[in-house]
Amino acid sequence: MARKMLVDEEMNQTNQEEAHYDFDLFVIGAGSGGVRAARFSANYGAKVGICELPFHPISSEVIGGVGGTCVIRGCVPKKILVYGAAFGSELEDARNYGWELNEKLAFNWKKLLHKKTDEIIRLNGIYKRLLSNAGVKLFEGEGKIVGPNEVEVTQLDGTKLSYSAKHILIATGSRAHRPPIPGQELGITSDEALSLEDLPKHAVVLGGGYIAVEFASIWRGLGANVDLFFRKELPLRGFDDEMRAVVARNLERRGINLHPQTNLTELIKTDNGIKVTTDHGEELIADVVLFATGRLPNSKRLNLEAVGVELDNTGAVKVDEYSRTSIPSVWAVGDVTNRMNLTPVALMEGTCFAKTVFGKEPSKPDYSHVPCAVFSIPPLSVVGLSEEQAIEQANGDVLVFTSTFNPMKNTVSGRQEKTVMKLVVDAETDKVLGASMCGPDAPEIMQGIAVALKCGATKAQFDSTVGIHPSAAEEFVTMRSVSRRITCRGKPKTNL
Repeated sequence: MARKMLVDEEMNQTNQEEAHYDFDLFVIGAGSGGVRAARFSANYGAKVGICELPFHPISSEVIGGVGGTCVIRGCVPKKILVYGAAFGSELEDARNYGWELNEKLAFNWKKLLHKKTDEIIRLNGIYKRLLSNAGVKLFEGEGKIVGPNEVEVTQLDGTKLSYSAKHILIATGSRAHRPPIPGQELGITSDEALSLEDLPKHAVVLGGGYIAVEFASIWRGLGANVDLFFRKELPLRGFDDEMRAVVARNLERRGINLHPQTNLTELIKTDNGIKVTTDHGEELIADVVLFATGRLPNSKRLNLEAVGVELDNTGAVKVDEYSRTSIPSVWAVGDVTNRMNLTPVALMEGTCFAKTVFGKEPSKPDYSHVPCAVFSIPPLSVVGLSEEQAIEQANGDVLVFTSTFNPMKNTVSGRQEKTVMKLVVDAETDKVLGASMCGPDAPEIMQGIAVALKCGATKAQFDSTVGIHPSAAEEFVTMRSVSRRITCRGKPKTNL
């Protein structure tokens, strides 16, 4: 796709030319990236309109909600359920800390679900107020592009509104994918999993990514029997292999049944539940089958190809390094571009878009040292390169430092679950290339480590930093002994 760079004359068109448009910017999609871009653009003085589908916890092609996937049916409600699920083991551990609890711990799923729904309704309202306070005009309905500078919004009553805009931003996110197997309509996606009327007694989860691991942890933490099926030898493909093994071991110790290198071939409705058949010939009965097999860009109803916006073979919108599409007036941010599909990254892309187009400050999103977390129980969090990535990219030796220990809390509670930390270092420059942690509070700790890596911290600087005692976090500044040294392009070896 031809990449046309921004030029000064595009950034400085006369007021006479701009007066031709109803809006300086019209955004299709009011999720994290779209709302950020709309607000920041308005703060630069742009006249901004934005449209979003009507609110509902479970999305479809005609239902969405201001706040998008993360706020309504993703990160936020999922984290609330993770908190709820973690209390079960916390209460068990509390007994060894002197708390006298009844032998039977009761859990009210509907109460947690109600609290979760109340929170996403509250956040939906907050996002609407953020737009209103910034002076952004919100339209409720389905938007699509009908020309390089024209959008059409179909309102809830079916009436259509057309608006012209100097710039159009696509921020429609992604949608859960269902595998094409017989009986796939009997399964659910993460949308429905966040709003189940009843807590399943036996859940089957298909997938090895974030969503699969997180929901397996949630349901198991709330007392369900869980079977997790995934195609690879370990879950969480793309993460550091050593840390993937740690997560798998923790999942098993929490009572989740792992089925590596196994796929589902058919679902059949029976009187006892859903019969699940695997490609190894196994059969089992479940109350719920969750498909956590990836997401696809939410682009097919936007009329993009008809107006010349190029898509890749997954339906993702192709953009240049400034988030501009093949049509100069059309831009895209967030999961619909399928670059790095994380909410904070969509926020970064939306910010850079506003700076570029309306702030007269051309800005490219920086995808280096982006931290992330998998909210398994306990969680995994990483920033920078995995050991495998470091070896692939290194010009010299790579040093690996690891620490495996029993968290102080577990020494009294008796829980047999280790925390594992890891630093990957360039031997020649001493620069820390990557950090990983699996254990309690890993995401909270890793956010600070991410700042250090962003600043180019060396291992010597980690070593010279005074730790906070007693804490798990101090282990990151006390790992003095090299666990292994790997020659460039050597095969990584682990201690697990």
